[in-house]
Amino acid sequence: MSRILYETASTFNGFIADESNSLEWLFAVESDEAPAVAPTATVMVEGSTTYEWVLRHEDLIAQPHKWAEYFGDKPTFVFTSRDLPVPDGADVRFLQGSVADALPAIRDAAGDGDIWIVGGGELAAQFLDAGALDQISISFAPAAVFGGAPVFPRALGPERLRLLSANAVGQFAHLVYDVLPATPAT
Repeated sequence: MSRILYETASTFNGFIADESNSLEWLFAVESDEAPAVAPTATVMVEGSTTYEWVLRHEDLIAQPHKWAEYFGDKPTFVFTSRDLPVPDGADVRFLQGSVADALPAIRDAAGDGDIWIVGGGELAAQFLDAGALDQISISFAPAAVFGGAPVFPRALGPERLRLLSANAVGQFAHLVYDVLPATPAT
């Protein structure tokens, strides 16, 4: 069965986007190398805020060829309650409702490959709530912002996380944790 991976970048003070939902702080980090991004993923999942930011930042509606440069031909599931544009040739599938209800379709599209939760933190937390988050991988950047979208807006204790690796990758501190199943209350 495929694993569900939340892989993201964060400021060192814990935000994946600033107050304007921008990732400009991330692109300002100079680095000769960047952490590998979910190389085993065959499906991507994201929220509408992340999806819309990428569309705008990369001008993907006007330049749809860039979609394949960044995302290849991987199906991308977007959780939204609105009608959103799709770059020509992109395999974008819109979902409404709960993560638990959407999981069968996402897993079916992934086949034996992994599922990459691109963003945001709230969506990753909903996968945790559904008991379907297997790994959290965060690349902390040498940047801080005043506020914005938190990397993970849920309480998650050390009994649920097992550190797999911690590495310096260029200017980033890359941490990978397995998410352990919740133990039933006694």
